[in-house]
Amino acid sequence: MSSVQEKITQLREKKEKAKVMGGEARIEKQHAKGKLTARERIELLFDENTFREIDIFVKHRSTNFGFEKVEIPADGVITGHGLVNGRPIFAYSQDFTARGGSLGEQHAAKIVKVMDLAMKAGVPVIGMNDSGGARVEEGIDALKGYGDIFFRNSRASGVIPQISCIMGPCAGGAVYSPAMTDFVFMVKKTSHMFITSPYVIKTVTGEETTFEELGGAMVHNTKSGNAHFACEDDIDAIEKMKELLSYLPNNNLEDPPQERSTDDPKRLCPMLDTIIPDNPRQPYDMKDVIHEILDDSGFIEPHEYFADNIIIGLGRLNGRVVGIIGNQPMILAGCLDIDASDKSSRFIRFCDAFNIPLITFVDVPGFLPGTYQEWNGIIRHGAKMLWSFSEATVPKLTVVTRKNYGGSYIAMSSQHLGADMIFAWPSAEIAVMGAKGAVEIISSYRKDIKNADDPNAMKQEKISEYETAFNNPYIAAQHGYIDDIIVPSETRLRLIDALEILVTKRESLPPKKHGNIPH
Repeated sequence: MSSVQEKITQLREKKEKAKVMGGEARIEKQHAKGKLTARERIELLFDENTFREIDIFVKHRSTNFGFEKVEIPADGVITGHGLVNGRPIFAYSQDFTARGGSLGEQHAAKIVKVMDLAMKAGVPVIGMNDSGGARVEEGIDALKGYGDIFFRNSRASGVIPQISCIMGPCAGGAVYSPAMTDFVFMVKKTSHMFITSPYVIKTVTGEETTFEELGGAMVHNTKSGNAHFACEDDIDAIEKMKELLSYLPNNNLEDPPQERSTDDPKRLCPMLDTIIPDNPRQPYDMKDVIHEILDDSGFIEPHEYFADNIIIGLGRLNGRVVGIIGNQPMILAGCLDIDASDKSSRFIRFCDAFNIPLITFVDVPGFLPGTYQEWNGIIRHGAKMLWSFSEATVPKLTVVTRKNYGGSYIAMSSQHLGADMIFAWPSAEIAVMGAKGAVEIISSYRKDIKNADDPNAMKQEKISEYETAFNNPYIAAQHGYIDDIIVPSETRLRLIDALEILVTKRESLPPKKHGNIPH
């Protein structure tokens, strides 16, 4: 055998050794927990035979605590690029079987390299997190590594889509990188995120909790809002990430991928003509409206379990990707609150950054009242919605289905915040407030009620009078604040027409470094 052939054989042996990861025993332990290995995850994510690994031979450089004798295959993280459904993607996958996937200087450098390459190439980056945290033996160099990653997360934000998938532990400083990315997936029962572990919490505060109660997938999907998707297992998480990617452009200079729609753009939606109940207090499901109007290709909903009084998601109209925001009358009557404001604001800004037109479905009686909301900052949180809609320059379409009152009327993508076209159904009620509240405030009404022989009858008469005069879409239409009042069944058709004419919309913001969004 020639010396060149010997070197080729040696190369192959070295690569195979690195691919063994932490060894069979640790791999079996990983599988016993219901988790795939880092390499199995990579294989599932990328199209067959397209993944190209980089930095497989990287080793740590620490000599602390005898660490120079410790060998960690691929330094605990697999990095590289390939195709996902034919599209280029960079990714990294932390290997829990190799020293617990702990992050050290070189481990971080590998992640930083693929993030830098993703920025240069203008393609999305996916991180699959499964790590015990900072590598204690490397001390400050490990912390430096986290900082380098956070810096790239910030620079990449709004330039390329960033997706994180928590597929095991993610604690301490490790949680901040996912929080800085656009979407966070978590796997039920096998993934956890927290700043301090249950052990530390018990030591410091005396409070007893479990990993699942503190930072499990459903906790972060329902309570904190730190995660956008809760997945059944690793396979489900990877499939959902692929689905999400199908709606996203490669970068901020591209439009989202357009598909040839099999759903007739001239299809009417007769179900919508009867969906609004005659009783204004009776709820209906806004998701039924959304699904009826969108193409039959599907609707993906981030934050499905968080702040469910408002709906956000991605779908298609005549093959074009659109971002959806909609009040949900089934929950809190569709009122806006702190969490709903935060949820929708960040989604609006994401869509605007990546050239995804926004469609807003409105049925909102107002901002949620109460001391909890006021004391915890509904003013500044609600202001984020005003800011985000005002800042967005993508095509913005609005459909008012029923209630649209007061400050929330302005906040839900009104003309005054730059909406391009606004449609209202005949059932729309656009006013400062509901009739009952108005009657109790307007002095002439109060005087008539007070002087009436039957105050209760007079109050009902005044409520009916106010409803007839103001709780309808015609005053707003007369003032030009509504572009057209339409038959509900024609909504899909009208939105598609509006979207097609606005697809070439050009609008720019005043020159500035950046604004200062309410915190």
